[in-house]
Amino acid sequence: MALTKAKKEKILEDLIEKLKKQKAIFLCDFAGVKVKDLSVLRRKLKEVGNDIKVAKKTLMDIAFKKTNINLETRKMIGEIAIVFSFSDEILPAKILYQFSKENEKLKILGGFSNDKFWSKEEVIELAQLPSREELLAKLVGSVSAPIANFVNVLQANIKGFIYLLANRKQILSE
Repeated sequence: MALTKAKKEKILEDLIEKLKKQKAIFLCDFAGVKVKDLSVLRRKLKEVGNDIKVAKKTLMDIAFKKTNINLETRKMIGEIAIVFSFSDEILPAKILYQFSKENEKLKILGGFSNDKFWSKEEVIELAQLPSREELLAKLVGSVSAPIANFVNVLQANIKGFIYLLANRKQILSE
């Protein structure tokens, strides 16, 4: 079913609005993915404040040009969807990567942020990075480990001294 000019303009306005607010975008080929699976992906993305949009490639290209994003989707093969990241640049990549592992028909094509295009491999590497919270926890653990070990060493000396006194008392009482 062909889209009317008014519907195309509305889709284009929506794409442009989302492209202006985004911190990063990710492109994926969803050809062969079932509608219910795509709905699950859409729900997962919405839960964390992101969005996925399916549109014609020509409309995507027009929206990219109007927002000064140097991408062309017409040359890409398959049905293209754009995942918009509005808050965390990495979280949508993680969700897409996890979903693509569960559903092999979804293929990550790349991403775009800060005037740089990321290849499929770079997006997958980005998705495999630990989260910010995990990295902060590792940093805190690394910083606190020497202090904790030092405290344990000091406690060992005190415990050894207490055992010595307890043994001495036991020997003297016998």
